Amino acid sequence: MADGYLETHYAEYEKRKAAWLQKKKHLTPRPLPKMEDEAL
Repeated sequence: MADGYLETHYAEYEKRKAAWLQKKKHLTPRPLPKMEDEAL
């Protein structure tokens, strides 16, 4: 029973992970704001 349970949940995890990675891949990264050194 435990093996089937783990396999099922791992398969669901892999599907969610693939969907998350696909969504993450489509997001465009925002440019980081330029930080000027105020100490100088």
